Amino acid sequence: MSEEILINVTPRETRVAVVENGMLQEVHVERALKRGYVGNVYKGRVQRVMPGMQAVFVEIGLDRAAFLHASDIVRPQPTGGEGEANGNGNGGPTPSISELVHEGQEIVVQVVKDPIGTKGARLSTHLSIPSRYLVLLPQARTLGVSVRIEDESERQRLKDVLTPLLGEKPLGYIVRTNAEGQSEESLAFDVTYLGKVWRVVQENIVKAKVGERVYEELSLPLRALRDSLNDGIEKVRVDSRETFEKVARFVHKFMPVLDDRIEHYAGERPIFDLYGVEDEIQRALRKEVPLKSGGYLIVDQTEAMTTIDVNTGGYVGSRNLEETVYRTNLEAAQAASRQLRLRNLGGIIIIDFIDMVDDEHKRQVLRMLEKGLARDHAKTTVYPMSALGLVEMTRKRTTESLERQLCEPCPACSGRGTLKTAETVTYEIFREITRAVRQFNAEKLLVMASPKVVGRILEEESAAVAELEEFISKSIRFQAEEHYSQEQFDVVLL
Repeated sequence: MSEEILINVTPRETRVAVVENGMLQEVHVERALKRGYVGNVYKGRVQRVMPGMQAVFVEIGLDRAAFLHASDIVRPQPTGGEGEANGNGNGGPTPSISELVHEGQEIVVQVVKDPIGTKGARLSTHLSIPSRYLVLLPQARTLGVSVRIEDESERQRLKDVLTPLLGEKPLGYIVRTNAEGQSEESLAFDVTYLGKVWRVVQENIVKAKVGERVYEELSLPLRALRDSLNDGIEKVRVDSRETFEKVARFVHKFMPVLDDRIEHYAGERPIFDLYGVEDEIQRALRKEVPLKSGGYLIVDQTEAMTTIDVNTGGYVGSRNLEETVYRTNLEAAQAASRQLRLRNLGGIIIIDFIDMVDDEHKRQVLRMLEKGLARDHAKTTVYPMSALGLVEMTRKRTTESLERQLCEPCPACSGRGTLKTAETVTYEIFREITRAVRQFNAEKLLVMASPKVVGRILEEESAAVAELEEFISKSIRFQAEEHYSQEQFDVVLL
């Protein structure tokens, strides 16, 4: 499989695209004025304790207070071996939030989820600092290995290599998926690097005031390479000389064997245009996703969940209905897994496949979906298909979806996706006129509305207007306003 990482840099925006076999799979956007906070560590102060929610709001210097749940607060470790066995000493039921923190208390926290919509950032006191192959857990006393490393002998080898490197350090570590097959030298480098970073963080914590950042996550290009660059990536192409030099230094320091994969792209044509990424991003903002067979998906993102509806469209197949439905669902499963990753959709997701009778077909469709999700870096959980052909799943989300990063609610429909018809607005205007003349005295009335609504009133509702004028004993004048949306109108008393 051919896989490349493209990095596009402009003065105020950086974008990273992951392309597999010429097809865009992921896109990440970071803007200078809206850099994400996930991974950053702050010195905060408890603002408000809410016992009913087992949570507190913490002031960390952002626009909105951030949210910290009791389950995300590190508790003192019990003495003895029990604390070491469970890794962080947090076994057993969670105590009351009032026992863990109090208002006004200073607390060191890490952002685990960016502010999304109207919600503030989500915090944890379980600090973690990632490197290329490891994640440092300062409050833990454990050595864990990513479940994605499935080979038992490799898991044991990594533990055997790292145990003497860690020695008696009172710190915990998680071995990342990227560590699979890595040498002792590479892992030792990461242990040293994380030790230095943690010492700096500890010094910053002592000096920092409330609301100050004590550790900052890497910028998007470096973060993308740290998390994604491996032997499977053929090329990393960067269209900015300055960013290319930063990336090259970072890779030379942490992944010297991959030095030759980094390229500066100096072509005239924009790098995202060259690979068709711009067009793919535009398509990822539409609700409809066409399938090669003629079927299509409808992706609908709401506050509560995301739904994906599968339709056969123009695909009629060549055999029978069940076979047509099965083929469409197989293709849809593959397309849906890609769309989730591309659009960065998270939370609860419902995929409404077309009803199938054959149980084996249902299993194959579910298998295809799981296979497509296997390359997704975000954690996903897929549940069995229901009797109605629905697949419920969850996908962990730490940042806003692509649509919510790049778009805003339509001012005409306020994000509903529909507008009241000209007919509906006409009758609202008639009711408003009746209401106004009962409350206020006026010789005549002026109604300002969109050209479409005014045109309809003057043509199709002229008889109704005459009746209304006779009923209220006042004349009504209508004026078309080009800048009014279809739902907007004003009734003015003259």
